[in-house]
Amino acid sequence: MPRRASKSGGGRVAAAEFKARCLELMDHVRETGAEYVVTKHGTPVARLVPYAEPKRKPFFGALKGTILKYERPFDPIDGEYDIDGD
Repeated sequence: MPRRASKSGGGRVAAAEFKARCLELMDHVRETGAEYVVTKHGTPVARLVPYAEPKRKPFFGALKGTILKYERPFDPIDGEYDIDGD
């Protein structure tokens, strides 16, 4: 038989109980960091976990290290190109 969620921490919660207490459980997760496993007929189907904001790279310098080294960027590129488009 699945363990029921306690007031102090996370645990397993039946889908019907989760449906009835969803907002309360979400508040508890946000406040305490508890995790819940939602079960359907004793089989785990979902997890309710705290949301972690992904780290954002700063705008300036975000592409640093992504460009290959190019010694002479203003030299013409080797090869023939038909730019007139006849």
